[in-house]
Amino acid sequence: MTETLSLIDGAFWLTSAAILVLLLASAFFSGSETALTAASRGKLHADADKGSRGAEQALQITEDNERLIGSVLLGNNLVNILATSLATALFTRLFGDGGVALATLIMTLLVLIFAEVLPKTYAITNPETAAARVAGPIAMIVRVFAPVVSAVRVLVRGILRLFGVQTDPDSQILALRDEIVGAISLGHSEGAVEKEDRDRLLGALDLGDRTVEEIMLHRSKIEMIDATLPAREILELCLKSPHTRLPLFRGDQENIVGVIHAKDLLRAMYAARDIQSDDIFTGFDVLSVAMKPYFIPETTTLDDQMREFLRRATHFALVVDEYGALQGLITLEDILEEIVGEITDEFDVDEEHPVKQSANGDFLVDGAMTIRDLNRANDWSLPDDDANTVAGLVIHEAQTIPEQGQVFSFHGYRFEVLARKDNRLTRLKIRAL
Repeated sequence: MTETLSLIDGAFWLTSAAILVLLLASAFFSGSETALTAASRGKLHADADKGSRGAEQALQITEDNERLIGSVLLGNNLVNILATSLATALFTRLFGDGGVALATLIMTLLVLIFAEVLPKTYAITNPETAAARVAGPIAMIVRVFAPVVSAVRVLVRGILRLFGVQTDPDSQILALRDEIVGAISLGHSEGAVEKEDRDRLLGALDLGDRTVEEIMLHRSKIEMIDATLPAREILELCLKSPHTRLPLFRGDQENIVGVIHAKDLLRAMYAARDIQSDDIFTGFDVLSVAMKPYFIPETTTLDDQMREFLRRATHFALVVDEYGALQGLITLEDILEEIVGEITDEFDVDEEHPVKQSANGDFLVDGAMTIRDLNRANDWSLPDDDANTVAGLVIHEAQTIPEQGQVFSFHGYRFEVLARKDNRLTRLKIRAL
């Protein structure tokens, strides 16, 4: 005992102090790694806009995650190994060969509790705050260790390349868009985001991935006016129609020669009225007030088309296929409805809703309803890769045009054809299996 006490001298206390400092350094590196990798770049960017210097530095050093992680791990391993070596030497001096096992046990507990669990728990609880606080020192450490980390990076990539693994140093661990989608979906599942808000946010994000072909009004449903009709009849048709813009055709409905706006037609007729005569329609040329038709390809994305609508200050476009044949029409309102949901006015309120639920839980669905709208309305996940509409999905799966009354089961649902008109399935009944 006396011999052990005699060994507790200045060197003992100096070594103990060094071990304590190294444990603190290990805690700093562990907490910094967790904070900088767990912090939301969106929140850091918002803090940086508010003037936070630490958040700005955190954004800069997290742009290259590979270099950041390499530097932090290098520093953490250095201090851990050095602390363990000093503890082993200290306990061996005090207790002989048995000190090795004792040093291993004590250092494992100290490193686990005070250098790993404690700092990481704090960092994961307050990631943005912790990241802003450690960003300055970590930035200096990254610069100091840069040569060593670069050499290690080259070595690691070379080894990975031998196994056919290619690394992209400029890519982010998670794509920003996927991260946003995941956060919104997670928020909805946990009750923090309402279904309507989720649908609007995801609808806005999906505009770049969807084409006008998916949501356009099919040509079979387009209301058109023959440009060769008398002006009086054209006016009557415009007044009876719930739409303000109507395509004009001549001879064949594929031959669209203009688009008439009801307001333009009324203004022109009012200006052309003849005080000497009660007939203002004589000699009136409808095409003189019609707008030039605006054609777009069916492969145009909704995001691009919305921007084009805004740039052209127009709300109406005719959709054609690769051969120039008319396929349908799309309006700015159609695109906005993909974000905010169905937009109705005094002319739409009496229209039949495309989805109705019966008393026994079956869903009565309009065959022309898009699969995406059905999924959004009921939180389903029917695939829309091979078909845009519910009727199209049934036809694709059945590999034929079903007859009225036929029943099919696929993708976890039972589909029954309630009504068919010509080759179109107009009404379906769907029930979850």
